[in-house]
Amino acid sequence: MKCPGQDPLFWKPGDVFEIPCPRCGYGVEFLKYDVKRRCRCGHEIVNPKIDFGCAEWCPYGDSCIEGLPEEMKARQKEEKNNRLRERIAQEMKRYFGNDQKRINHALKVAQYAETILKIEGGNPVVVLGAAYLHDIGIKKAEEKYGSASSEDQEKIGPEIAREILTRLNVQRGIVDEICDIIGHHHHPRERETLHFQILYEADWLVNIEEDKLHQKTDKLEEIINSVFRTPTGKRLARELYVHH
Repeated sequence: MKCPGQDPLFWKPGDVFEIPCPRCGYGVEFLKYDVKRRCRCGHEIVNPKIDFGCAEWCPYGDSCIEGLPEEMKARQKEEKNNRLRERIAQEMKRYFGNDQKRINHALKVAQYAETILKIEGGNPVVVLGAAYLHDIGIKKAEEKYGSASSEDQEKIGPEIAREILTRLNVQRGIVDEICDIIGHHHHPRERETLHFQILYEADWLVNIEEDKLHQKTDKLEEIINSVFRTPTGKRLARELYVHH
């Protein structure tokens, strides 16, 4: 059976297009699924519009992209991860509804986590997925226990996060790691993963701002020494005092 996306009967205007060769300027025609074409001058051109978003859900997606150049595979993977992160963020916003305070808190934590992640390394889907969903248990904890203590959040949060992530078809190993982080994100173990540490520090950075702890030099230095392990996290925490 031919993939409908590759069958010209289903194509739309723009699925066949022409771009000028960057070497000689001659127009080179592309079909939308062409990975690359060679100009008459001999220069090889990669399709700038190629999109393998369907590979996320199609059972034959892997066979479609296996012949791609490595740089395009890397781009496709990055784009897929970016879309997944956006979907997790949207699910978080939908879950909290009109609770803008908690939505903003999660978004700020994700921003700090991404800053640390870019320098310290790690898996963006794990770290940012945990950042968006780290407090997802608050709402139900308040309903069930009448409070939003960290222990109550950690009891309930992983279950809700797992339901969201499973619905988004996130890989099971990533789901397990995100849920593990959420399940103890206020209570680090004796030895922690880099992914946990990034989320933990990002959450603290936002809490320092929200609780105005950056205005107390001694208190801030005490927190930095006891909480922060990554050089980037420590730098960001000290910058809070300088910038405020």
